[in-house]
Amino acid sequence: MTAYFSIKWVDGVVRMIDQRLLPHREVYLSYTDYRDVAEAIRVMVIRGAPAIGAAAGYGLALAARSSQAATPAALLNDLETAARWITQARPTAVNLFWAVERVMSVIRARSFNTPLEMAEAVLAEAHAIAEEDAAMCRQISLNGQAVVPDPAIFIHHCNTGALATVDYGTALGVIRMAHEQGKKVFVYVDETRPRLQGARLTSWELKQLGIPHAVIADGASGYIMKHKGVNIVTVGCDRVAANGDTANKIGTYNLAIVAKAHNVPFYVVGPTSTVDLATPTGGQIVIEERSPEEVTLIDQHRLTPEGVTAVNPAFDVTPAEYITGIITEEGIAYPDYKESLAAMVRRAELRRR
Repeated sequence: MTAYFSIKWVDGVVRMIDQRLLPHREVYLSYTDYRDVAEAIRVMVIRGAPAIGAAAGYGLALAARSSQAATPAALLNDLETAARWITQARPTAVNLFWAVERVMSVIRARSFNTPLEMAEAVLAEAHAIAEEDAAMCRQISLNGQAVVPDPAIFIHHCNTGALATVDYGTALGVIRMAHEQGKKVFVYVDETRPRLQGARLTSWELKQLGIPHAVIADGASGYIMKHKGVNIVTVGCDRVAANGDTANKIGTYNLAIVAKAHNVPFYVVGPTSTVDLATPTGGQIVIEERSPEEVTLIDQHRLTPEGVTAVNPAFDVTPAEYITGIITEEGIAYPDYKESLAAMVRRAELRRR
């Protein structure tokens, strides 16, 4: 486990590293109210689909812990209210909804004698989500080694390491494990405008891990692929549709097109909990629109002329035809994704029973 962490439950308090302050300040915040956890998700104190899922579970645990309900039925009502509040925090990352529904399904399916017994069950399920995520990330990273050459020259977009998960990481976890296994690894890190998750967070994590890398402008990927010998691209995912279309941080679609043009394998990496079989294609994925000021300002310094606005989608959707494979804890899915992803989700569900 890394010395830093994205989220932990400590004696009734949810602790999160404030990712908005990295790489310059390492500050951990404490939360005791589920509404504050939802706000932390919304303003991106915590981000990354798996980490958001863990935060959602612990937010419900805080709601159960602080409720004044006198009966299990009353506590269930309070939890339903908290669930609605938490799921409004961000619309695109499926793990947020998956984690809330997982906890609520467990609670609705059981009988409880007291509110305390129900609250303990909520916390136990939240812990299970976090613990499973850490184990899944290591398995995902191990599965990914089958497609990582040696030497490996990566391009990586956004941040998918231990900061974006409970521990280890997904797409960055594949890179980390390759390095730990002794493969010669170098990473070109997209800066990932507008919030600079690559330049701020991925570069910070790679530095902590001692992995050689260089930050590049998002628009430099074509040049880098043509001239620097890139032989693999790994990215994370916030939602994968049933046909393999994948929503991820804005700029992923561009990177996939460039990789296709240069015959560089392009792998999406994430847990099966990010696969949304109820969404047929990427066309049905709701894309979060964030404040124009994320584009027009950096640290309150204006980049554009006064009065100029910006369009700021937080995500884009990469069509399945540009994706070489989707690496999960159940293995690597290849086209036809409708069949391979559905089979992996079924295996994961059977394993959890």
